[in-house]
Amino acid sequence: MGIVVQKFGGTSVGSVERIQNVAKRVIAEKDRGKDVVVVVSAMGKTTDQLVSLAHEISKKPSKREMDMLLTTGEQVTISLLSMALQEQGYETVSFTGWQAGIMTEPVHGNARITKIITDRLEQELKQGKIVIVAGFQGMTESGEITTLGRGGSDTTAVALAAALKAEKCDIYTDVTGVFTTDPRYVKGARKLEAISYDEMLELANLGAGVLHPRAVEFAKNYNVLLEVRSSMEMERGTIVEEETYMEQNLVVRGIAFEDQVTRVSVCGLPNSIHTLSTIFSTLAEHGINVDIIIQSTSKEELTSISFSIKTEDLDETLKVLKQHQNQLQFEKIEYEKNLAKVSIVGSGMISNPGVAAQMFNELADHGILIKMVSTSEIKVSVVVDEDKMVEAVEVLHEAFNLSKQEEVVK
Repeated sequence: MGIVVQKFGGTSVGSVERIQNVAKRVIAEKDRGKDVVVVVSAMGKTTDQLVSLAHEISKKPSKREMDMLLTTGEQVTISLLSMALQEQGYETVSFTGWQAGIMTEPVHGNARITKIITDRLEQELKQGKIVIVAGFQGMTESGEITTLGRGGSDTTAVALAAALKAEKCDIYTDVTGVFTTDPRYVKGARKLEAISYDEMLELANLGAGVLHPRAVEFAKNYNVLLEVRSSMEMERGTIVEEETYMEQNLVVRGIAFEDQVTRVSVCGLPNSIHTLSTIFSTLAEHGINVDIIIQSTSKEELTSISFSIKTEDLDETLKVLKQHQNQLQFEKIEYEKNLAKVSIVGSGMISNPGVAAQMFNELADHGILIKMVSTSEIKVSVVVDEDKMVEAVEVLHEAFNLSKQEEVVK
């Protein structure tokens, strides 16, 4: 029998009623003759509540103790789901991440999986049991409990599917699949039948919240077939796999966007070969993630560097730069808040020149000022004013015909 891994997020298991609904989905897969491994998140807002409790006690709680605390959320879900399935007459066993053999690097709060020892899981599956695993958690070689960071349950599910050589990994969410853009903002957004790993990875990195980038990267590296589907609606979702469809009419497949972006400009830097490496090494040492980077040089042999960051990182960025002003030798810092990033993504861009020009023309025709640009083989990102973000997405969604049904051949 083939193995199918199913993952259910916090919303899908947010109440006893929803856990019982999840049990029906699991049973349906089991009754089709599959060996089933289920990965679940903590119920509803449990993780947020646990974080809040911790901060009532400590303004800066230990990362180790936070891992000890947060991993209890998934343990509640695995046991309740196991009970729900047993009530329906099915043999089950629930495992924490460490019981399931998920080994991680020794990093608290955002650990990466290093290997999975599948012996115990395979033994239980051979006995015909449904195996339920707590997502988001693992254990170091020295026995320390760790968590995998944001989107960790997605990563757990895909990693288990890879380790067990599962035929498929279903990611159940509160949406029916991957859409051309967020349907909460754009009425014409359409669900995609399929999308490539590379396109999904770009969309995930650029703000589309339906799948975590690390999970998509895992799936691509180990060729795990994914399907993103609804936990509430009985319909097919979106297949994520290597490129198997040839698009007949769509160069752009999706649009991602995120607000709360700030542009920082460091002006009057010495135009040295080491300037870029020095400034961004300094920021990296303080854990500040930088996105789009633009450098401009003046006749006076000075250079200015602009880059985008998340607005929540602005205070720390300014603090770090000012602390290192003597080393970096810049004249002044300027910044602009209330910006947003809008990105078009599609593997068809590789063989279709002029996509970026069309994007820029459409935005210009609608009076939307572009403040920064970043490109790769399959995406173009622009930074615009935050109050123009949704309009920009709507304009581009219409311009690239994303509301129309694809014509595809396999």
